[in-house]
Amino acid sequence: MVAFQMATLNPAEWFGLHDRGAVAPGRIADLMIFDDLTKPVARDVYKDGQLVSQAGRSRPGLFDHSTPIPDSVRGRCNVKAETINLSIHARSNRIRVIGSHVNQLVTEHLIVDARTTNGFAVSDPSRDILKMAGIERHRSTGNVGLGFVNGFGLSRGAISGTVAHDHHNLVVIGADDESMMTAIRHIVSMGGGLVTAAGQQVLASLPLPVAGLMSDQPIAQVRATYDQLRSTARDLGSPLHDPFMAMSFMALEVIPKLKLTDRGLVDVETFRFVDLFV
Repeated sequence: MVAFQMATLNPAEWFGLHDRGAVAPGRIADLMIFDDLTKPVARDVYKDGQLVSQAGRSRPGLFDHSTPIPDSVRGRCNVKAETINLSIHARSNRIRVIGSHVNQLVTEHLIVDARTTNGFAVSDPSRDILKMAGIERHRSTGNVGLGFVNGFGLSRGAISGTVAHDHHNLVVIGADDESMMTAIRHIVSMGGGLVTAAGQQVLASLPLPVAGLMSDQPIAQVRATYDQLRSTARDLGSPLHDPFMAMSFMALEVIPKLKLTDRGLVDVETFRFVDLFV
């Protein structure tokens, strides 16, 4: 007990959190009870002195209610969808493509032949080369970065979300512009969240009203909706276990080799922006 209490007390005291970190009168009673010091797996969990989980299961009905969301953290998408243009004028027949790997954060920096239609570079689902956009959503700058990504497997439709480490802008990956715009418009209307779309139809969506990152709904409901999102993504052709998790890291410009931000493609190994066309 003493060793574990010191492990929690010292950081709490260091950061001035004098109401927590120890088991004592006047302290917040956030406690985990376990049976084996060598394998501290939670048996019972207390929050503010109230038993919230017992034998590894949450108490029924305890979290089956929503909490009002403060305006300061309410999800926002300061994006004018009607001004977004996903068209990419082909300035060369060679393009840079983010090459994603299954269950990996590191990507490849691919250079491949572009598929063009009427002078525009477009997605090529037959080669698993999909258009990707990173859209700034916090300060209404209008920034839109466009590129292409490999490894998501969509044969049609689009997936989109506002969980995009670490800036958490709006990211969308799709086989065609119409589906991508449908997803974008729906996410903007929700103030943030996750979406699958095909053509003009929204197939599934999960609102994330807390900063566009978290839900205020019961976990069972969130889980069921998230499962529906993954199922519809599979119906669109993605073989990935969780394409939304994978997408959230395609805009993380601190992990090699190539990533897309709202300002364009970043060669992470040289820490510089690079042109989509070669």
